[in-house]
Amino acid sequence: MLTSMMPQEGRRFVLNSKGRAVPEILDGVEMIPYRSHYGIEPVVKREVGRVTRWRRPGDSKCLSSIDEALNRCGLSDGMTISFHHHLRNGDRVLNMVMDRIRSRGIKGLRLFPSALFPVHEPLIDAIRDGTITSIEGSLNGPIGRFVSQGNLESPVVLRSHSGRVRALSQGEVKIDVAFLGASCCDPLGNANGVNGPSAFGPMGFGYADALFAESTVIITDYLVPFPCLPISIPGTNVDWIVKVDSIGDPAGILSGTLQITDREDHLKIVRSTMEIMDRIGLFKDGFTFQAGAGGISLAITKYISDLFRERGLVADYASGGTTKYLVRMLRDGSLKTLLTGQAFDIEAVRSLIDDRNHVEVTVDQYANIHTGATITEPEQVAFLGATEVDLDFNVNVNTHSDGYLLHGIGGHQDVAWGSGLTFITVPLERKGNPIIREKVTTLSTPGELIDVIVTERGFAVNTEHARKEVRERNQEILSSCEKGGLPIFNIEELRKMALREGGKDVEARTGDQMIGLIKYIDGTVLDKVNIVLDGDQEDVPSSFLTPSSSGTR
Repeated sequence: MLTSMMPQEGRRFVLNSKGRAVPEILDGVEMIPYRSHYGIEPVVKREVGRVTRWRRPGDSKCLSSIDEALNRCGLSDGMTISFHHHLRNGDRVLNMVMDRIRSRGIKGLRLFPSALFPVHEPLIDAIRDGTITSIEGSLNGPIGRFVSQGNLESPVVLRSHSGRVRALSQGEVKIDVAFLGASCCDPLGNANGVNGPSAFGPMGFGYADALFAESTVIITDYLVPFPCLPISIPGTNVDWIVKVDSIGDPAGILSGTLQITDREDHLKIVRSTMEIMDRIGLFKDGFTFQAGAGGISLAITKYISDLFRERGLVADYASGGTTKYLVRMLRDGSLKTLLTGQAFDIEAVRSLIDDRNHVEVTVDQYANIHTGATITEPEQVAFLGATEVDLDFNVNVNTHSDGYLLHGIGGHQDVAWGSGLTFITVPLERKGNPIIREKVTTLSTPGELIDVIVTERGFAVNTEHARKEVRERNQEILSSCEKGGLPIFNIEELRKMALREGGKDVEARTGDQMIGLIKYIDGTVLDKVNIVLDGDQEDVPSSFLTPSSSGTR
């Protein structure tokens, strides 16, 4: 039941169904408080139509510079611009474009990236001078820290990967100009990310941008004769093409959260997760799964790959971000089909060209719940990370316990919603700070979608707070693991372990100013994020890197 609260900063807040205070209105737009993990029906029943394009045969789409593209698109104050993040920490496109925009004195832009990384730290200057006044997209590293200190004019809005596409398709967000890096493009604008010197993999994050933007600019360093095959972004959705010296460094794809763990306490979590799945009979022909982007999740993928090869088993399909371990399964015959939304290493990029059963998918196909056919739904099991978990199994992946907004949602909500069985794999504590808390600092994924929490000391099964349709199954998992002598506890006992061993909760020192909103996959509001008051509000260390934490990115 929604309860009205006193206004703050001129805003009225209500309690959503998770007991979190969220604003009724943001920037003149009515917000819908979170109601249920099932998600609401679409507010808009029909997708917003794309732009109709026309050009005389023979007219060139190729422009001489980014400046000329800005002229042709008519970019001006207050518009919304978008970028994809497939090059991750190796991306040069966003900084390149923003440099030219700032040189023109354009102000008040809304930035709508699929994600930002430490490489995009120069955006801080664009925020300081008013070029960017609003961001709706994931914040990682220094930009997240800067925004946490109250330096962005409007509260940042965070969505999951699928929530971002849903917002575009339903007209919640309108992109004026999409700037999309492509490693290969032909003169008509047909583009992909798998060919050329800067190949980075699929372009599934940019597909919806090109489809719904008023103007789409492909920025490439490899222009080829028609046709550019395979086609990830069709030229029918592209207005202009700019060739540059380099769109980025593909080596930056493998960075931050994409380093596989070799820590012994983390490997205990991996082995325990494998034991649970083996105990309940998941490892058999026809297995379907997805792992997240954290070091522990990547290690689980490797362990599954090794086990299936040893036992001669064949999984039906794996999906999500793809690594060399999944490619190895595909090539040795222990995996039939690989569906990829983004590539997490260079071997995954090459596999998209070489392996017939490795297929690129869009984020819309991957997890948009308002399509009726998500790829995540048939998954039997998924493995995700967290910065915090609470006693109701709610998960935080956006902030740390100190309140700093340092990570995006990624595909965390998407995968948890679709997967039949969702594991959260986390250490019991980080630097003495218990990861399992009374209440998470920020609510990113509802506890109803989480089934098992695995730590290096033991695990807990969600039999009380899980969605009602899986409670009986989860009780059977609990009973089976108890009979097998596995280290099972209730979640309160796991928290007490950390506290007994000297753990002490880190508490965020925050003010009343709201600096961010966390949206659920259906567009409802899960939580808000408040300003962090610690330290110098302008002190953002350039060496700050994103810690490993969350789900698929």
